Amino acid sequence: MDGEFGSFIKVWVIAITCLCYCYYIASKIPKGFLRLLSIIPVIYIFLILPLNLSSPSSCSITCFLLVWLGTFKLLLFSFNQGPLVLSHPNIAHFISIASLPIELKQQHPPTQKTTTPEVEKPKWHMLLKVLLLTLILCVYSYKERLPPQFIIVLYCCHVYLSAEITFALCAVAVRTIFGCEIEPQFNKPYLCTSLQDFWGRRWNLTVTHILRPTVYDPVRRISTQFVGPTCAKSAAMLTTFLVSGLMHELIYYYVSRAPPTWEVTCYFVLHGVCTAAEVVVKKVMLRRGWRLPRAMSGPLVVAFVVITGRWLFFAQILRNGVNRKAIREYAVLLVFVKSKLPLHLLEHQILSILMVRNLSLMQ
Repeated sequence: MDGEFGSFIKVWVIAITCLCYCYYIASKIPKGFLRLLSIIPVIYIFLILPLNLSSPSSCSITCFLLVWLGTFKLLLFSFNQGPLVLSHPNIAHFISIASLPIELKQQHPPTQKTTTPEVEKPKWHMLLKVLLLTLILCVYSYKERLPPQFIIVLYCCHVYLSAEITFALCAVAVRTIFGCEIEPQFNKPYLCTSLQDFWGRRWNLTVTHILRPTVYDPVRRISTQFVGPTCAKSAAMLTTFLVSGLMHELIYYYVSRAPPTWEVTCYFVLHGVCTAAEVVVKKVMLRRGWRLPRAMSGPLVVAFVVITGRWLFFAQILRNGVNRKAIREYAVLLVFVKSKLPLHLLEHQILSILMVRNLSLMQ
């Protein structure tokens, strides 16, 4: 654990150094091909940095933040677009936006419709999710006694909870340090009403916000000149899902160090095809006055995501034993935390609180 932690620190020191170069040097180069050329070495370094990590958790989060989000943000930055251009008054802002799964909230005119609705969450909401994730980690100790279908549901909940908690911690840190408002990162995906609603408005909105200007909008704009607006929208949607699948395939390679099997790419292509078909079917149904009840459409979408996830999304992870390695890693991490923190002081504080409470009750 100490060696992996040291490697993790070194990787991120190198990444931050590269981002300083982008801020102080590459930003001074005129936008376009020349700036892109100056940033290509940074993108190459981002691509090889996760190879220095062996932990599934640290490797996957580093790959996601640097190889996917960081690279895409720098590509937009090369052409003076994207979040790095909109909001970077200083180097700290620039590094935070480039390396974390956040996007600063932009001030929209009152009449302008935003793509992401405001999401007000109770303060206890995140605490409940932390407790649920802890419960799932405890249940893994008994997974040999549980049905495989239930384990897959646990894996889906684990992916969602760990991603939202990690993203929320990053957002809280940036909001506390800089006083910035952050765009919502998740919007209760379990309450989705369709695949379009799930992928476009609820699930991992950080990725949605970065894929739209880098993939969806350019493909749609170019395709419209050849096939018309309707087909161009479908082509852009399919291309976006394909790129998302390829990026997940790349993350799987870094985590497992195994040759790609293209199953996770097929997962996103399948969902892209189904989402594009769903959009067409919904238009026809609305013209005829038909609408599937929300109580039926929501569970159907969640079931489709979970079932296809068992078939394609988790297949490579289960085959290569990454799930078992990650579960063992959580156990080691718990021991590591216990060895580093003065937990006996916390125990004394808890006992003191309980004693005071008991005395007040007796009085």
